[in-house]
Amino acid sequence: MGYKSKTVMLGVLSIILILIFLFYDVGTNWQYILSKRTSKVLAIILTGAAIAFSTVVFQTITNNRILTPNIMGLDSLYLLIQTVIVFLLGSTTLTKMDNNVHFLMTVGLMVLFALLLYKFLFRRNDKNIYFLLLIGLIFGTFFESFSSFMQVLIDPNEFQIVQDRMFASFNNIKSDLLLVAGILIAVVSLYFARFMKYLDVLALGREQAVNLGVDYDYVVKRLLVIVAILISISTALVGPITFLGLLVVNVTYEFLKTYRHSYLILGSIFISIVALVGGQLVVERIFTFSTTLSVILNFVGGVYFIYLLLKENRTW
Repeated sequence: MGYKSKTVMLGVLSIILILIFLFYDVGTNWQYILSKRTSKVLAIILTGAAIAFSTVVFQTITNNRILTPNIMGLDSLYLLIQTVIVFLLGSTTLTKMDNNVHFLMTVGLMVLFALLLYKFLFRRNDKNIYFLLLIGLIFGTFFESFSSFMQVLIDPNEFQIVQDRMFASFNNIKSDLLLVAGILIAVVSLYFARFMKYLDVLALGREQAVNLGVDYDYVVKRLLVIVAILISISTALVGPITFLGLLVVNVTYEFLKTYRHSYLILGSIFISIVALVGGQLVVERIFTFSTTLSVILNFVGGVYFIYLLLKENRTW
């Protein structure tokens, strides 16, 4: 079976799982249940697409399949923003803040941090992409430590509000945010279309891409901004899911076995939807909401990450 047929199969599987999630055990109050489930499905599609899309692009830029965009510290910055709001203004400010204002403010601050990081590090031509990752990792550790420090100082009751934001959840999605997130992702995708043709060449490495006529620094800077925006949107919408991108993209590479990024991006989006919808079904039907989807995904993704490290170590 070729990679085109496999991509179609993944698309069909994702549609089947979505239909099962929407219509299984609807009951008598079907209108209310369908409206709630539809919001979850839309959030899953937007989040899964943004994370999978950005991870494929990020791994192509870095030429490394064990890295995810989260290494730049955006997840930690998200938690820091929520903690600072509660620490300085109280939990009531966070809970009563307009959803769209809070969403756009969070996305804006995360993207601003990424832009400042890129601008500072790319001012000199001798700074490579791995130096950027190192600085991002340092900032992420700093943000996480500072968040933990403030969480210790705040009132335990208010800490519960912060704790709810520490794990991704699709159970309390604000439907008005879906339209804003969808529009932002659509705009970013349209902007990305002009750079799509470079990905197959960038996968060969910096030297080969430059030799083939690609303006490497220009293209990489724009792609990094796209990655930062997509990760910021997905994180601000549902919360941090650290290992989802690593998991679904590597499974896509192994399953499709192609270098064509148009199919890799599409396939990873479908696998991401399958993982999220299937995981949400497990959370609701088997664990009866006793855990969250992000805990399951992070556990599976963490185990897979260790497997990848051991696999790479054997090849050395």
